[in-house]
Amino acid sequence: MPAPYFDPETGYSYPGPTMVPLQYTPMIHDLEEALGSMILSASGWRKVYAVDGNEENPSPQLKPADRTLALGMADTFATFLKDTTKKSLLRVCVGLDSRFTGPALADGMVRVLLARGIEVDYLGIVAAPEIMAWVQTAGLHDGFIYVSASHNPIGHNGVKFGLGNGGVVGGAQAADLIARFKAVATDAVKAQGWITLASAVPASDVEPVLRSLPAARKFAARAYAALSDEILTLTAQAPLQKQRKAELAALVKSRGLGIIGELNGSARGLSIDKTWLAGLGVKVLTLNDQPRQFVHRIVPEGPSLDLCRQELEKAHALESEFSLGYVPDCDGDRGNVVFFDPAQGKARILEAQEVFALCVLAELAGLTYYSEAGTKVAVACNDPTSFRIDSIAAAFGATVARAEVGEANVVNKARTLRSEGWTVRILGEGSNGGNITFPGSVRDPLSTLGSLLKLLCLRSTPDKAGLFELWCQRSGQKAAYRPDYGLADIIATLPAWTTTPSSEDRAMLKIRGTDHGALKAAFEQSWTAQWQARKTRERQKSPGLVPLSGQDGKPGV
Repeated sequence: MPAPYFDPETGYSYPGPTMVPLQYTPMIHDLEEALGSMILSASGWRKVYAVDGNEENPSPQLKPADRTLALGMADTFATFLKDTTKKSLLRVCVGLDSRFTGPALADGMVRVLLARGIEVDYLGIVAAPEIMAWVQTAGLHDGFIYVSASHNPIGHNGVKFGLGNGGVVGGAQAADLIARFKAVATDAVKAQGWITLASAVPASDVEPVLRSLPAARKFAARAYAALSDEILTLTAQAPLQKQRKAELAALVKSRGLGIIGELNGSARGLSIDKTWLAGLGVKVLTLNDQPRQFVHRIVPEGPSLDLCRQELEKAHALESEFSLGYVPDCDGDRGNVVFFDPAQGKARILEAQEVFALCVLAELAGLTYYSEAGTKVAVACNDPTSFRIDSIAAAFGATVARAEVGEANVVNKARTLRSEGWTVRILGEGSNGGNITFPGSVRDPLSTLGSLLKLLCLRSTPDKAGLFELWCQRSGQKAAYRPDYGLADIIATLPAWTTTPSSEDRAMLKIRGTDHGALKAAFEQSWTAQWQARKTRERQKSPGLVPLSGQDGKPGV
């Protein structure tokens, strides 16, 4: 077996310069079976990669057919990039979350990219917002490949493909990329060609890519910190950015705030969380912060936040400053929140929809606070986002625009709105608590925490209303405002809507079919018919109900 490469910064191992032999003759039925269990969508290409099919298996081994298809994915993406950019010389960034099968998948992809004449920056384990921030801001890369299955169990894995703007490929381009892959995925001759292509890459070409891994991750970390500062302060102007950040840090320090990050073995353990939050005057304590130190299921909702809630209560008992906690998913592109409620004397878990609602409230109020609001302000979100967002947006004169489920779809909706002259400060998928704050292009727990810090610390002064008071004024709840408010007081003023968390059993449905397009079409037809029958009855039951978004109360925008 070829010797592995050990990252000197972290001690983690990756496949070394010499390729682990893939002694496999592709067979059509193997490839069809491997492809048949894969979900291909704008949100990512995913399946259970664990060698025995057990979605909880931590084995790093891959089936030969799965390993071969990963080579085909990279080859398809290489052709796609060359066709869409019309460039002969390309540079691609590759990273992965902390799953066990990630290194083997990324190794083959790196080799195929090199074989196709593409320059590669390989970061190994890295948080998704970090690699995307580098791609977005450095202007060096034409695209990226991120190996991850996000919130799914550890035996799952997958791939997100992105462009040079730092965003995941979406819309028509995602459909094109998927169609290209499907057209070749079960071709045994082409599959043999991918194996030959990857196997022919000399170790001398791979070695410098691996040697540069620690430096590449440092570049990405610096880019991520700079972008996080811009997201926090609503400005790219360095002097103003520095001023606003210093003012917020002083307020945080004077208030005394501590945050617990229960990172659950995610890629965020190698990210900037501690240093960035400390730079804002926050006292930080992280737990399970070594990648692969998984202690509970990966999806950061419901019971997955119990440990953080318990640890926050312990920390608060020792130091009352500790009042917030967060838990990310495996790739670290979202994090949901717990907080200590003094009135109840215990920590509480926020539902994902509540997290997104608080961030929307904070950022829309922040536009007014910093005098950055334009004449046309919008919030972009996915279809399952609670309609409480419509009420919050309306209080600030903003419009809500909805897109189909999938982060890339929401990002593209926001980009379209901006091209039409709208200010889209915040967007995201409220159904999972993931918010994207401009100029970011991916869900990010640091953006979430930044919004909450501003909401808690940018308070009213004699000559200026703070964020919470602005919300109380705009929403017709002046009596709810008090100067010594806490997060529980803010939550109590949110519009009341009943939502079903996606982590609940009743929100989950096992689907046996594999044609997701047909499923969506059938569901939409059924839902539209039922909605037409029910909307009149629902309005009669609640005559004061605020009309839903869209003409004639039809769902969506």
